[in-house]
Amino acid sequence: MKKILLYLLVIGSVTTGYANEKLKEHVDKSANLIEPKVIEWRRHFHQFPELSNREFKTAEKIAEHLRSLGLNVKTGVAHTGVVGLLKGGKPGPVVALRADIDALPVTERLDLPFASKVRTVYNGYDVGVMHACGHDAHIAILMGVAEILTSTKEDLAGSVKFIFQPAEEGAPQDEEGGAELMVKQGVLENPKVDVIFGLHIRSIVETGTIAYRPQSIMASFDGLRIKVKGKQTHGSTPWTGIDPITVSAQIILGLQTIISRQTELTEEAAVITIGSIHGGVRSNIIPEEVELIGTIRTLNTRMQEKIHEKIRLTATKIAESAGAVADVRISTGYPVTYNDPELTAMMLPSLQSAAGNENVKQIKAITGAEDFSFFQQRIPGLYFFLGGMPKDRTAEDAAPHHSPDFYIDESSLKLGVRALSYLALDYMEQHEN
Repeated sequence: MKKILLYLLVIGSVTTGYANEKLKEHVDKSANLIEPKVIEWRRHFHQFPELSNREFKTAEKIAEHLRSLGLNVKTGVAHTGVVGLLKGGKPGPVVALRADIDALPVTERLDLPFASKVRTVYNGYDVGVMHACGHDAHIAILMGVAEILTSTKEDLAGSVKFIFQPAEEGAPQDEEGGAELMVKQGVLENPKVDVIFGLHIRSIVETGTIAYRPQSIMASFDGLRIKVKGKQTHGSTPWTGIDPITVSAQIILGLQTIISRQTELTEEAAVITIGSIHGGVRSNIIPEEVELIGTIRTLNTRMQEKIHEKIRLTATKIAESAGAVADVRISTGYPVTYNDPELTAMMLPSLQSAAGNENVKQIKAITGAEDFSFFQQRIPGLYFFLGGMPKDRTAEDAAPHHSPDFYIDESSLKLGVRALSYLALDYMEQHEN
């Protein structure tokens, strides 16, 4: 009896595997055919970018495409998000695939026929708007995946939820947005999502490669504001007041010793950066107050809590030693982007199959942050990097993300389409009901 059962299991797995290979062949052929369309979509979104929570035209074009495929489409999710649901012909899990859709307040410097000329007002300033982080590529890739998987929906053992998420770069002041709001509004429910996959193109990773890491791959992001209150006086007689500028300088240096002397950096990396200082209006007036604004990046929640505690202690005690007062406020931003280890191990062959074993590389964590982490707090998720470095550049001279010269190699988009498609197909095959 055991031999019969084993035989049936083997035959079943071989048959299923063969069917999945046929689906992958379909993906490969379709990806080749659809590549010009994916590039055209990417160029359109690049030319007409929109800022966070203002992606109105972007959302319209995405929704129009998904509706043309016959998908169940919801719009207005987390303000401007779009969600499309593809129901396969067979029972199985629900796989979510996510792309972020917002641009940045950056003025493009590239001489391209599809360069952005868009301008808007951001925080009171007239600014250019640019897809300076590759979200235009993410949208185009996921639109391509939706078209390919829909073309073979009767063979799919499960459902696919396509999540086009706004405001990954952060919602405007006094607004909610992004993945956190999508989760709050139930994007992972009805139907309940079992697993989620996402990618980010990188201009400093070689085109044709995929970079991944189990566990923490991107850091948490917390905001930091410190108001140092002293006593205003004349610049010629500092002893008659309390100088918050000098105290602030000591606090800034003290914060760096938290990282260099009080944090176990062999465990994970961490960063405290002060990026803005405001105080004073005249050379011979010592002001009453100085404000420091910064960011905290950690890759471990235990370290995150400890660093927060040390920041409060360091700032308040340094200020106290000079007779000043430091008001420390830490605002929670994005959690650690954490790749479920079991899921990562399970899906690694899918990435290798899409790119080739030699082109899939494990990397060290980076201290950038991603709100994909809010999805991963609720369900297992895998987030990876897609190489998009121009072929005439090296990692040292390729323009970084969020810069006016940011540029990607569009030949990388097809691998993104294949990788996300393979992940969805393989996960459904392994969890077919």
